[in-house]
Amino acid sequence: MSLYKLLESGYGDIEDLNCAEKILYGANKVYNLGLDKNALKLSAGFGGGMGIESVCGALTASIMVLSYLFVENVAHESTRIKNLSRELFDRYEKKMGYIDCTPLKYDYRTEIEGCHWVILEAAKILDEIIAENTNIEKVR
Repeated sequence: MSLYKLLESGYGDIEDLNCAEKILYGANKVYNLGLDKNALKLSAGFGGGMGIESVCGALTASIMVLSYLFVENVAHESTRIKNLSRELFDRYEKKMGYIDCTPLKYDYRTEIEGCHWVILEAAKILDEIIAENTNIEKVR
């Protein structure tokens, strides 16, 4: 199952997870990351554009996932995480028009569904980038 499909089915709604939590908790499940409850809590403060409507929490959590999967020890070992992060942001901005929470909420958030479509698009792009860069079956 893809992260997109998991989130499309409503994963995280009953638990009232924010945008960043949905991406990280969902990726943990789909990609078998093996993150424990304490590691997953690291995403809590990134929802709502880090609480100040800056960069979308779904994107910042996506960077967490990419970092976990593609950084061996530290970021400065290679340019890989920087390039993957740029790819994520570029694709997302091309599709949605923005990477920041404020305009995304204005254009896509609804009272009934919240930021569902914003989160789904981040999940879709994250799935694509991971698939393009590794065999998903072999991801940690």
